[in-house]
Amino acid sequence: MFRKLAAEFFGTFWLVFGGCGSAVLAAAYPELGIGFAGVALAFGLTVLTMAYAVGHISGGHFNPAVTLGLWAGGRFPAKEVVGYIVAQVIGGIVAAGILYLIASGKAGFDVVASGFASNGYGEHSPDGYNMLSAIIIEIVLTCGFLIVIHGATDKFAPAGFAPIAIGLALTLIHLISIPVTNTSVNPARSTAVAIFQGGWALQQLWLFWLMPIIGGILGGLIYRHLLEKRS
Repeated sequence: MFRKLAAEFFGTFWLVFGGCGSAVLAAAYPELGIGFAGVALAFGLTVLTMAYAVGHISGGHFNPAVTLGLWAGGRFPAKEVVGYIVAQVIGGIVAAGILYLIASGKAGFDVVASGFASNGYGEHSPDGYNMLSAIIIEIVLTCGFLIVIHGATDKFAPAGFAPIAIGLALTLIHLISIPVTNTSVNPARSTAVAIFQGGWALQQLWLFWLMPIIGGILGGLIYRHLLEKRS
């Protein structure tokens, strides 16, 4: 179990450091930046690379909504859910802390004013989308993500390609929803940066726990009861 939790810690660390790091360090400057498409790709690459690196150890969840969605889909034991979620949240917070130290090395950096890659709605949505839009998109996209994960890791699916499908799915999710909420679909990722932003991000964090979890569980149930091929 320790190896599984360590794998989830490092995998979530990599996701937050790589994905949020690309937004904080590499996308903020027009002349040097990678743009939101680059940030979307960075998030997908973090999951793809760590799924290959440690997925054989822990299953490569790196996300409380994924853990709960796999539990709902009958793929993960309930007794391990809490341990996985704790490891994921801690891994994300450590990554955000290191990212904060790096970002603070630039003169004029303000973690509160910058938003620090936090998720938000209303006036804190990148393109001004309201709370209802945020609720809908986080549920729908997390649901879809869990359907992809269940399908790609199904015993009837082609072996060895699951991380590619999952990484590309996360890239697609970010391409769709960065303008709406800055894309969560992952409560650990949202919590990690919100702690350092410290203001509105913490006030709105409830949505980025509740909606991805609802979507993840819904996706797990849909695949389990409507799509999964029975032996």
